[in-house]
Amino acid sequence: MKNKINNYKNRIMDDKNKISSAKNKIITNKNKINTNKNSSLSPSLAKQTKKILQKYGIRLNKNLGQNYLIDDFKLKKIINFGDLSKKDTVLEIGPGIGTLTLELAKNAKKVIAIEQDTKIFEVLSKRLADESINNVELINEDAVKIDISNFSKCNKIVSNLPYQISSPITFKFLEFDFDLAILMYQKEFANRMIAKVGERNYSRLSAMLYFKGKVEFLDNVSPQSFIPQPKVDSAVVKLTPLTSEDNLLNENNKDEYSTICKAIFQHKNKKIRNALIDSRHILDCNDKKKLREYLDSNQSLENFLSKRVISTSPEEILELAVLLRPIIKQNK
Repeated sequence: MKNKINNYKNRIMDDKNKISSAKNKIITNKNKINTNKNSSLSPSLAKQTKKILQKYGIRLNKNLGQNYLIDDFKLKKIINFGDLSKKDTVLEIGPGIGTLTLELAKNAKKVIAIEQDTKIFEVLSKRLADESINNVELINEDAVKIDISNFSKCNKIVSNLPYQISSPITFKFLEFDFDLAILMYQKEFANRMIAKVGERNYSRLSAMLYFKGKVEFLDNVSPQSFIPQPKVDSAVVKLTPLTSEDNLLNENNKDEYSTICKAIFQHKNKKIRNALIDSRHILDCNDKKKLREYLDSNQSLENFLSKRVISTSPEEILELAVLLRPIIKQNK
């Protein structure tokens, strides 16, 4: 009987030892996993950015739109939105110290990056050389003034745009063919880009982009995602150009359409008739009486003139522009 009890105790002791050994193995494996995780983690984007700025003595100027993205998660989302492959040549405006540039270079065939600030351009050049990245073409020029042929090599655009050039650079993009653009704007600007007829944010920008491309809202970006922090929220949008077959705007009517949009949206809460009269200087028609008589005597304009600008669709504005061609051409 005693032998049986002793055997039973020994079996229990063996089982305890096995359990203890298994626990030790689990703890050891956890420690290995944590060690590997810690060794593979790179410094956060925020720390990395501050380190580079401090190293080169760079003081960022918010007035020049120098707000650098320091949010790792948002950076990854922007790269994913671009749906990049090794067949893509990507245009980046305002690369700064390369926050986006380096990631774009890893995922695309080539990156063409245009940076106006000479000092930051030199810092990025050195950083690319130090990391042996050779598929980035850096251009030290003003993107708004640069020859459009530099853009035409690119089939995609991915940029955290300097906000003060948002409007001119966006319309410059639409002068050449590309597959898609992933762009970060001030949220207020993005809201005007995507606004529909009758909405508070419906504007000249909304109407002009309507015939240029499809705009999709993708993501919000808070001020805390940047250094230095801007005073406004930002947004990421996707811009896809319309094909010529889908676009009602062409060489025969685009100038008139642009002129009428510019004229009426200066007074977007007024009726079309009053907006045109109040913006007659844009039409180069300074004779108020003459313009009023022309508008009131032309029956084909009757259905348009009583509508409020904010309630007038781009298609209606285009039709109005064609009807007003005689007076626009007459005074040009």
